[in-house]
Amino acid sequence: MDEHPARRASGVRLTRYGHGGGCACKIPPGELEDVLRGLGDGTPSADGLLVGLGTGDDAAVVDLGAGPGTTARTAVVATADFFTPVVDDPYDWGRIAAANALSDVYAMGGRPVVAVNLLAWPREVLPFAYAREVLRGGLDTAAEAGCHVGGGHSVDDPEPKYGMAVTGVVDPAALLRNDAGTPGTPLSLTKPLGTGVLNNRHKATGERFPHAVEAMTRLNREAAEAAVAAGARCATDVTGFGLLGHLYKLARASGVTAVVDAAAVPYLEGARDAVAKGFVSGGTRRNLEWVAPYTRFGTADEETRLLLADAQTSGGLLVAGEVPGAPVIGELIPRQEAAVLVR
Repeated sequence: MDEHPARRASGVRLTRYGHGGGCACKIPPGELEDVLRGLGDGTPSADGLLVGLGTGDDAAVVDLGAGPGTTARTAVVATADFFTPVVDDPYDWGRIAAANALSDVYAMGGRPVVAVNLLAWPREVLPFAYAREVLRGGLDTAAEAGCHVGGGHSVDDPEPKYGMAVTGVVDPAALLRNDAGTPGTPLSLTKPLGTGVLNNRHKATGERFPHAVEAMTRLNREAAEAAVAAGARCATDVTGFGLLGHLYKLARASGVTAVVDAAAVPYLEGARDAVAKGFVSGGTRRNLEWVAPYTRFGTADEETRLLLADAQTSGGLLVAGEVPGAPVIGELIPRQEAAVLVR
């Protein structure tokens, strides 16, 4: 049993110290695109930029070329992700935040190599014992991924925030990217949806959902390896913009339409009940508002629409291709008037 005082304490609820929670605290996607417009198109360049800003992919990728005495090429994957507390337990928050940051490398088909911590802490409000547990959770998850942690950066901040900047490597020939989808390809989802509404319920009521924590701390390493081994070349991870938001970005970047079979999408136990009882974050509602003009919802009811737009934290991979063990939730078809069709 862990006897660290920050794990034993019951009087401090970390989720009360953040205005949002997890990836639901992201800047809304529509607003973010307005901010980024005109700051460079991220076009692949002759000096090795394979993935940049252009398609809103999960990480930047730079081709280093072949090393001395070999024809094998290596590319570097670079990303960063951090957020406010998504659960009250500091160790679990650290684990979740680290898994979420590492996921961006896996979503590109890569392998994380080294990370640095990003920590913001209200030093006069919350004991540093909690910060230590957050960092310990991140270290343990990085160790599970075989990723070094080489320090980091910290600031005094009114809100606690934690995450990592991660550098990885990938074979350019096996790169997963969000603009490589082709019509006729099935869509697989490697984790169930619902972490957003369950986390919001946890923040509001203090109820604990161990199965949601298990999903959020589970690395996407095996899913990425399976996707690459199956020949997939198009993927993204499902985080703060929800399944529909990330699917819309993939469909837009690839010039296709994505069809979602709502009945085939897996959900965490209790997720639909949480929606029915109103535990829906503002981030999820903004996601739905953003994708609605580009989506045809068919007969999907409001609860289903909100779940499909639920702001996930450390969600699974959305892969254009079949991944062993993962449900097929739809397919890509030739581009139609709408970018996403829900059936």
